[in-house]
Amino acid sequence: MDMEKLEKIYGKEELVKKLSDPESMPEGINREDYVIGTYLLITKRNWRIRELTRALAIEQSTGTWLPVPGETPEVRMRSVAKVVGIYEIPDYEVEVPEDVKERSYVVRIAFPFINFDKQLPMMLSTVVGNISLAGKIKVLDIEFPEDYVKGFKGPKFGISGVRNILNVWNRPLLLNMIKPCTGFPPDIGAQYFYEAARGGVDIIKDDELLADAPFNRIEERVVKYMEAADRANSEKGEKTLYTVNITDKYPKIIENAQKAIDLGVNALMVNVFTAGFSALQQLAEDESIKVPILAHMDFAGTMYQAPEYGITSPIILGKLTRISGADMMIFPAPYGKAFYLKEKAIGTGRVLTDIFYHIRPTFPAPSGGIAHPMVPDIIQDFGRDVIIAAGGAIHGFSKGPAAGARAFRYIIDGVLQGKSLDQMEEESEEVRVAIEDMMRSIRELRKIVGE
Repeated sequence: MDMEKLEKIYGKEELVKKLSDPESMPEGINREDYVIGTYLLITKRNWRIRELTRALAIEQSTGTWLPVPGETPEVRMRSVAKVVGIYEIPDYEVEVPEDVKERSYVVRIAFPFINFDKQLPMMLSTVVGNISLAGKIKVLDIEFPEDYVKGFKGPKFGISGVRNILNVWNRPLLLNMIKPCTGFPPDIGAQYFYEAARGGVDIIKDDELLADAPFNRIEERVVKYMEAADRANSEKGEKTLYTVNITDKYPKIIENAQKAIDLGVNALMVNVFTAGFSALQQLAEDESIKVPILAHMDFAGTMYQAPEYGITSPIILGKLTRISGADMMIFPAPYGKAFYLKEKAIGTGRVLTDIFYHIRPTFPAPSGGIAHPMVPDIIQDFGRDVIIAAGGAIHGFSKGPAAGARAFRYIIDGVLQGKSLDQMEEESEEVRVAIEDMMRSIRELRKIVGE
């Protein structure tokens, strides 16, 4: 903003007063200086929303619930957060019906990022922080200006980088998580790995429940799994990525990464919501780590699932993991066992792949109970730039994991050729068995839940 022109319009004293006030029109701030949080806020009928939102803005920037002497106009000019929008839904104009007990608002607060600089921990402490303790309030969006995002490198590889490593350009990728989840030694896991890989799986990941366990250490597992990858690759004429789960406390997570890379692993995996966004960012921006990173969704449900609390899922699962550097992101799929609305899943995929300044797009990987007949819907909803992530549907396939993987590949190719699932079932014995397996599983599940 041109301060000289504004001073001529308002006068110096009035301008200082306006700039230090925690209320503003959206046009009254320089958006390049602010991170903007958008919130759903549900209050009692007679709460004074204007005073409440002003208090939240001050509480999360310069002051507290009572005025303090050091909170001068000059301090506020630089650092006070601004309430730039209060929108009631429905938008009552004349009166509030007598039967209305609670009122719902969308509130927008702009935070000067000079307060927390270009990093995530203090940004989240500010934009979410104590606000998350203020009753029925949910973060719907966090908007970042370009200058703030310049402090982040994002994914080192992204979609095109992962495709380049695998030399696969025109189809969705197939990912398998080894099942059972944990409890087995490395040599057994290597056999599971080999069977899935030789069937045509592009990426094999550890389950999120297995990292550096005493019975299955990373250094043993990487050697055996990469040997299995080499065997499978020579048979199928394709490459397989292995994302070893290095999740641990800091700095051991970095040590795990370096150890795995030294032993020849070609990708990494991090449980980002337990390890932390900063741990992921540290790994992604480390120049010595020259392999893609897959981020996993576990623990994220504690942050987004409540409709009136927390942070909306496309921000947690999408925007924050992407800016932190995830090349691939596992998030809930609305097709299988995961409880997740389809529009939320598609929205998360869009956040991972849409233009985001200089940040490379992250490969979306909807996951959770994915079976073969779900492939057409996944490709329809996400297009070709998607990772189809399947666990039990491959390792529990009645004709073996290699056949289970081949059936997935057959369906992926068939969908891209415009074939129907019925047509593919007639053409391929393995596809027919895959559909029978899923129907059998559904019947067993219905027995368990009593339907």
